[in-house]
Amino acid sequence: MDVAIHDSWKTHLKEEFEKPYFKDLVAFVKQEYKAHQCFPPGKDIFNAFNFCGFNDVKVVIIGQDPYHGPNQANGLCFSVKDGIPHPPSLVNIFKEIETDIGNPYPKSGDLSHWAKQGVLLLNATLTVRAHQAGSHQKKGWETFTDAVIKAVSSKKENVVFLLWGGYAKQKSKLIDTSKHHILTSGHPSPLSANRGYWFGNKHFSKTNSLLIKTKKDIINW
Repeated sequence: MDVAIHDSWKTHLKEEFEKPYFKDLVAFVKQEYKAHQCFPPGKDIFNAFNFCGFNDVKVVIIGQDPYHGPNQANGLCFSVKDGIPHPPSLVNIFKEIETDIGNPYPKSGDLSHWAKQGVLLLNATLTVRAHQAGSHQKKGWETFTDAVIKAVSSKKENVVFLLWGGYAKQKSKLIDTSKHHILTSGHPSPLSANRGYWFGNKHFSKTNSLLIKTKKDIINW
C-alpha cells in the first residue's frame, strides 16, 4: 500500500506517516490485500483526500467502514461506483436531499462530485475485507482518521461537520466548536431512519446556509 495521498494533506499528516502505528497499519493492509479480497481497490483507498484537497475542505461527513460488497466501495464514505445499486443508507441520503432542497433523486451513487466541491467524505476505517464488515477496524485506521479530523479542526475555520449516528457523534470531542459548526442527527441507515432519527434533519440546506454566512460557495448536492 503506497500512501498515494494529495500533496496538500502531506504537509499536515507527514508526522502520522512516520509513527510506528501507521507503519504497522501499512504492513497489515498490504498483507490483507495480498491474502484476501479487500475493498476499496488499492488505488482508491485515499480517494477522500485525493478528490478533496486540504485547502478545499468546507464540509466533513464521517462514515464508519467501507462497503464490503463487490464493486461498491470507492474510497468515499456512503458513495458507490457508477452503475452500482444504491445501498440503503445512500438511498435515504438522496431521499432527504430530495425533500430538503428539491434535487431530483440521482441515477449514480458516486459522490465524487461532492468531494470535488470541498466535502471530505471520510470513513473512520479506510479498508475492509470482502463480506466481513468491520474486519479492518482497530488496526490503526481510526488513529489516523482521528488525526485527520484534528488537523482540519485546528488548522481551518468554519468547517461544517455532519455527524450522523452514534459512532460519528463520538468524533465531536475532536472538533473545536468555537470555530466550526457541528450538525448531528440519526444515521441514514433504515434502522435509524425508519424510527424518525434521520428524515427531516435538513442537513443539506442547513450546511449551505452556514457556508453562505461565511461567504463560501454552497455545495451542489
